[in-house]
Amino acid sequence: MTTPTTTPTRAPADIAAPGRGRVGDSPLRPDGTLKVKGEFAYSSDLFIDGMLWGATLRSPHPRARIVSVDISKALATPGVEAVLTHDDVPGRKCFGLDHTWDQPVLAFDEVRHEGEPIALIAADHPETARRAMEKIEVVYEVLEPLTDARRAALDPSYPKVQERGGVARHQPVRVGDVSAAKATADVVVSSEFSVGIQDQAFLGPESGLAIPGEDGGIDLYVATQWMHNDLEQIGPCLGLPKEKIRMTLAGVGGAFGGREDLSMQIHAAMLAMHTGKPVKIVYNRYESFFGHVHRHPAQMHYEYGATRDGKLLYADVEIILDGGAYTSATLNVVGNAASLGVGPYIIPNIEIDAYGVYTNNPPCGAMRGFGAVQACFAYESMMDKLGEACGIGPIEIRQINAVSQGSVLATGQVIEAPAPLAEMLARAEAMELPAPVDASDIRNLPGGASQTTHGEGVVRGVGYGVGIKNICFSENYDDYSTARVRLEVIGGEATALVHTAAAEVGQGLVTLEAQIARTELGVTKVVIHPADTKVGNAGSSSASRQSYMTGGAVKTACEAVRDAVFVLAGLHLGRAVTDLTLDGGKIVSAADGVLASIEDVLGERVIEQTREFHHRPTSGMDPVTGQGASHTQLALCVHRAVVDVDVELGLVKVVEMAAVQDVGKILNRLSLEGQIHGGSAQGLGLAVMEEIVVKDGLVKNPSFTDYLIPTILDMPPMKLDILENADPLAPYGLRGAGEPPTLSSTPAVVAAIRDATGLALTRVPIRPEHIVNS
Repeated sequence: MTTPTTTPTRAPADIAAPGRGRVGDSPLRPDGTLKVKGEFAYSSDLFIDGMLWGATLRSPHPRARIVSVDISKALATPGVEAVLTHDDVPGRKCFGLDHTWDQPVLAFDEVRHEGEPIALIAADHPETARRAMEKIEVVYEVLEPLTDARRAALDPSYPKVQERGGVARHQPVRVGDVSAAKATADVVVSSEFSVGIQDQAFLGPESGLAIPGEDGGIDLYVATQWMHNDLEQIGPCLGLPKEKIRMTLAGVGGAFGGREDLSMQIHAAMLAMHTGKPVKIVYNRYESFFGHVHRHPAQMHYEYGATRDGKLLYADVEIILDGGAYTSATLNVVGNAASLGVGPYIIPNIEIDAYGVYTNNPPCGAMRGFGAVQACFAYESMMDKLGEACGIGPIEIRQINAVSQGSVLATGQVIEAPAPLAEMLARAEAMELPAPVDASDIRNLPGGASQTTHGEGVVRGVGYGVGIKNICFSENYDDYSTARVRLEVIGGEATALVHTAAAEVGQGLVTLEAQIARTELGVTKVVIHPADTKVGNAGSSSASRQSYMTGGAVKTACEAVRDAVFVLAGLHLGRAVTDLTLDGGKIVSAADGVLASIEDVLGERVIEQTREFHHRPTSGMDPVTGQGASHTQLALCVHRAVVDVDVELGLVKVVEMAAVQDVGKILNRLSLEGQIHGGSAQGLGLAVMEEIVVKDGLVKNPSFTDYLIPTILDMPPMKLDILENADPLAPYGLRGAGEPPTLSSTPAVVAAIRDATGLALTRVPIRPEHIVNS
C-alpha cells in the first residue's frame, strides 16, 4: 500500500535533559511547536497522488419519507467516478455506539434529522463533487417533525421516532422515603431548569483518507477518539473482517466527545472500495454542524426540602435529555445524569427519574462532562436557592451538606478516596477578589469597545459552583488500555519506543506517555509510535480516562521491561542483584551504587513487553433503585466567578474565574492548568453564549458566525488552587482532571449573574433578553 505524503505522525518526544521530563515535570509538548507554527499535519491536510474527493448529500428535512432517489444526472457529470446510495452499502446498513446499530450508513425509507446522509459522490475535484451532488434528485414526503422531548418521555400516545420506542433509557434512583421526608421539611424550594444544545466546536472539521488495499481491505487515516470502537462498527458495514481494516490516527483538531461517533469513516471507505482509488473527505464548517453529535439539551425539575438550619432532607428530581434521532451515547449519558444528579451532597431521601429520549432534533451524544453538566447546573442552582431560603450563604450551605471521604452518594456508592469538599469551598472563598475594573477604559466593561456603556448600569456579582464527575468508564464496563513498550540501543543510546492506540486529541497524552517511560525506565530518549490499530485497544480519549488508563498501561508495560533489564543485569554482572533502579541510563543498586549502563547490559538485545491495564470493576445501576458502585473514580472542582453585568442592556463580562480542584497527583502542571482553563472556558460558553438554536427540528445557526464560542476577549484571568490528595487505587495517585472544570464553571457564572441582577435565571445560555425582559 502507498502511504499518504502528509500522514500525521507523532514527533519523537522532546529529548529532555537527564533527570528531567519525568512525571511531575512539564516538558515541551512534542506537537506543540508544530501546532503553534502552523506546520502540524491535521487530518484535513492528508494528500496522496491520484486521490478522489468525496462529498455527502444530506437531507434538508428533519423528518420525511424517501420516495425516490435519482442519481443518473450526477453520475453522468464529467469527473464523477461514483455515486452511492444505501443500496451500495456492502454489509450491515446501520451502525451505532454500544452495539445499538440504529443509525443508517445512508438513509433508507425515512430521514429522522436534518442533515442525515442520503448519498455519496467521489469525483476528481471537490467542486466537481459538489456540483454533481446538486444534481441528485430526491423526492421526499415531508412529515411533521417530532420534537417534544417531554412528551416523548412521559406521554405514551406521542408518536415514536424509533421503532424501539420513544425512550432510549429511563434510569430511576430511589433512596429512603421522599414522601415521608416532605412532611417533615421546614424549607421547600423547587424550580424548572433547561439547558440548550451545546456544540463541541472543535476547530478541525471531520476529515480523513481511505486507501484501498491490495488484499481487498482498506487503510483509514482519520481523526477519531477511539479507533478500536470505530472498527467494531466499520467492519460489519463494509462486510470486512476487522483485520482487513487498518486504522491510523490522523492529526486531530479537537474533539471534546464529538468524534466518539463515526462521521465520514464508512463513507470514505465505501467510495474507495467502489472506485479502487484513495478517497478523501473533508467537511466544511456548515456540514460539520450536522456531521457530529452535540451535548444533550435538558429539561429538569428539582424540588429540595431541608431543615431550617439548611440540612438537606430530600430531593425530588426529573431530568429529561433529548438524544435526537439516534441512540449514540444517550444510554450512558442518562446513567451519569442519574447517578450524579444531586451532586456531591449528603441527602438521605432521593427520588430521581432520568430519561433519554428520541426526537427529530439533532442527534446528541458525548460532550465534555457527559450528562453531569446538565445536572450540575440544576443542583448547584438549587443549593443557592436553598441557601437563600434558609438565610445561609452559598459557601456555608454547601459545606453543611458536603460529602467527604466515607460518605455515601445517591447510588449507595461509598466515596473511598479523599474528597475534601468543605476545605475546597473554604479555599475558594478565601481567594482574594479582583479589584474594581478601570471604567475609564471601556474595553474592561460589558460590551467592550462597542461603546454601550461607560460604567452606568453596571453591577458586580460573585457566584460559586461545585461539580462532581466520574472518571473512566462506568456501569460494569470492562475498561482497559493496552501499551507496548520496546527498549533497545539506537545510536549508542538506550531508547524507549511507546506504542498505544490512544488518541491524542490535544490533551497532551503523548507528552505524558514519554514522561512515564522516562520515570520508569530511567532513560532520556523516548519515541512515541503513531497511534494505530496494530496494537491492542486503548479505549476512548474521553471520560478523563487516558492519563489513568493508558498512563497505567504504559507504566505497567515499562515495569515489565524494567524487570527484564534487571534479569539481564544479573547475567551481565554474573551475580544476583537486588534493590535495583534505573536512573539516568544507569542500573543503580541502593547498596552498591551504579553497577552498569543500560546500553552495556542491553547490547544488541531488544526488550519488548505488551501489557493491559484494567481499572477496578464497577457495577451496573439497579434498573429500579439506581443503586450500585457504578463509578471507579470521582473528581471534584469548585469555581468562583466574578462578573460585571450591564443590567440595562443585559450584557455580561466575566471579570475573573477561580478554581479549586483536587487532582490526586500533578503529573504535568502545565498540561493540567491548560485542561482546567479549557474546561472553564467551555463552561463559561454554555453559561452565556453557546447554543445551537433549533426550531421545528431545523438548525438555525450552523456556523461560527452565529454559533458563538468564547474568544480570548471573553475568557478572563484565572486563579488556580490545585490540591493533591492521592487516590491509592490510581496510577501515581492521579485523578482525571479534564472534565470537572466544565461542570462547576457554568453554575458559578450563572450564580454571579444572579447575584448582580437578583433574577432567577433558570436557563442556559443566558442571553441579554433574559436579563432585561425578566
